[in-house]
Amino acid sequence: MSASEEKFTRQTLLDVQPLTPSLFTLRTTRDAGFRFRAGQFARLGVTKADGSTVWRAYSMVSSPHDEFLEFFSIVVPGGEFTSELSRLSVGDTLLVDRQAFGFLTLDRFIDGRDLWLLSTGTGIAPFLSILQDFEVWEKFQRIILVYSVREARELAYQALIAGLAEREYLAEHAHKLQFIATVTREQHPGALQGRITQLLENGELERAAGVQITPEHSRVMLCGNPQMIDDTRNLLKQRDLQLSLSRRPGQVAVENYW
Repeated sequence: MSASEEKFTRQTLLDVQPLTPSLFTLRTTRDAGFRFRAGQFARLGVTKADGSTVWRAYSMVSSPHDEFLEFFSIVVPGGEFTSELSRLSVGDTLLVDRQAFGFLTLDRFIDGRDLWLLSTGTGIAPFLSILQDFEVWEKFQRIILVYSVREARELAYQALIAGLAEREYLAEHAHKLQFIATVTREQHPGALQGRITQLLENGELERAAGVQITPEHSRVMLCGNPQMIDDTRNLLKQRDLQLSLSRRPGQVAVENYW
């Protein structure tokens, strides 16, 4: 099979940055023909010593306009993919599927005023891609990014989030973004404490944002722990916010990032 017929391209690992013992970011080169919408994911492959390949899905952190691809990963103890990935160093080869996947994209919503981006752990990745793309800033009046982690040291990409307001192409829209961090296992200055579901149930999340979640105005994206997604979807359903489907537009879009 020729290289052009293969379903993947070979990309070079440009950078690996550990955040905590179990979290790291990685950046690779990007094939000129690889296209994706902000919020989608790619399938990455690592070739093992025996010649077989292990594949896993990762949402892009990078924007569709970047010349590189960036991903955010958790180390799974004994996990086949991350244990192989941890052996790689800058300059090594990573396989990237030629096609991007996923429906956690802005075209899930046909209208809406306020966009809520609710994430746990590495589930923040697709939202960072969305926030680096201009479309979201034009489409919504308010953007509330909620990032839930267990320990404060796991709050990744703080410089990127804070730096969005400094980007020239976002200058007139930067006021639209509100960032709310929540830490579940410890108190942290400037962050809420508790799970997203708890903060929704007791009203603390909406008080912090200064805006209510309603079917009329709110559009909600969920990415992270499947339990969080299931529980949050149920809470939103009680408020008449429905999953957005291609045949029936709604107010909620999800990605199980596990």
